[in-house]
Amino acid sequence: MKIVIAPDSFKGSLSPLQAATAIKRGLVNVWPDAEYVLFPVSDGGEGFAESLVHLEGGEIVKSEVRDPLGRRVDASWGLLEGGRTAAVELASACGLWRIAPKDLNPGRASTRGFGEQIRDALDRGAERLVLGLGGSATNDAGAGMLEALGMRLLKADGAPVEPGPLGLLELASVDASELHPRLREVEITVACAVKNQLTGPDGTSRIFGPKKGATNLLIPSMDEALGRFHQVAGKLAGRDVSSNEGAGAAGGVGAALMLFTGAVFEKGVQVILRRGGFREKARGADLIITGEGKTDIETVWWGKAPLGVSDAGREMGIPAVAIAACLEQGYQRLYDNGMAAIMSMLPSPMSHPQSLRAAAPVLEDAAWRLARILSVDFRPDKNAG
Repeated sequence: MKIVIAPDSFKGSLSPLQAATAIKRGLVNVWPDAEYVLFPVSDGGEGFAESLVHLEGGEIVKSEVRDPLGRRVDASWGLLEGGRTAAVELASACGLWRIAPKDLNPGRASTRGFGEQIRDALDRGAERLVLGLGGSATNDAGAGMLEALGMRLLKADGAPVEPGPLGLLELASVDASELHPRLREVEITVACAVKNQLTGPDGTSRIFGPKKGATNLLIPSMDEALGRFHQVAGKLAGRDVSSNEGAGAAGGVGAALMLFTGAVFEKGVQVILRRGGFREKARGADLIITGEGKTDIETVWWGKAPLGVSDAGREMGIPAVAIAACLEQGYQRLYDNGMAAIMSMLPSPMSHPQSLRAAAPVLEDAAWRLARILSVDFRPDKNAG
C-alpha cells in the first residue's frame, strides 16, 4: 500500500510538514508496512517555504526583520536550487500568528519585514523568487515591503508616511529611484489563493479586514488608504491594477508586486504541486490524505490546498480524504468536487486554545481512527448463507 500525505498547515499550531508527520505517526500504528510519501502543501501561507525545501531539497535560512508591529524577530525562508531560487513567505515575518489577538492593529501593521526578507534574498544573489502571500496580519498594500526595498513613500511635506494603511491616507508622492536594482531583474512567481481586487465591496479591506482585527469604523478608512496608494503609485508605474484578480492578496501586497515587478501569479497549491513533482511522487498511490485547520465553503471558493490536492488525485485516479480541525458551513461542497471523505480530527469538544496546544497528538489520533475505519472489511454478502 502506498499513501501520500499532503496536508496544509493547521494555522497557529502545525506547519504542513508537522501535520504530515503527525498523520503518518497515526497511520503507522495501523499500517506499519505501508509506503508513505510526505508531501506538505500550502496556499502560500504558513509553512510555504518549509514545504518547498522539504520537497525540492535546499536549506532554511533566517533573517532578522520586523514583524507587523515593528518588533525585531527572526523570520525563516528557503534557499533552493543551490541558492539560485529563494522561497519567501510573507506569513513568516508578517503573519497573524505573530500577534496576540489583543494586540492586533491592522491600521498600523506593516509588511516591512517581508520586504526585508526579499532584500536579503536579493543581496544573497537569488535569481528567482517564489513568494507566498497568505496568512497576513497586514493591510498596507505592500507599502512597507516597498520601503524596505528602497522606495520612498512621502507626505506633502516630504516626510515619510507612517507605517500601515492609515499612514497611506497622507501619501502625496512616491520615489522609486532607489528601489532595489535587482527587483526587476529576477523572475518572480507569486503563490496565493486570494482572487480579490484591491478596493471596493470585494476588496481586501472589507473581505479580510475583520479577520485581522479591523472594526466596521476602520474598514472604510483602510479601503480609502489602499485607493490612495494605488492612485499615487499607479501613476508612477503607469498602470491600473486595482481591479486585477489577486491585487488584494495579503492586504494589497499583490497590487504592489503587479505595479513594480513582472511577477506571475499562480494558485499557491499549484506552485507546490508543480515544483514538488506531485504527479511523479504520487504515481501508484492507493490513497491521498490531505487536511487543514478549517474546512468550509471557502476551501471550494478559493480553491484552497485540500481541493487542489483532491483535484490532482482525481486526475490520477487516486481517492483523497481530508482531516480538518473543524468543519463549518459548506464543507459538503468538497464532496461535489471529488473529495472521497472528510472528517473532523477533534475526539471531543475543546476550546480553541486547547486544540492549538494538543494539535499534534489529536491529529495523530484522528489519522489512527481514519486508518481503522478504512481497514474495515465490510461486505453485505460476506456472511451470507
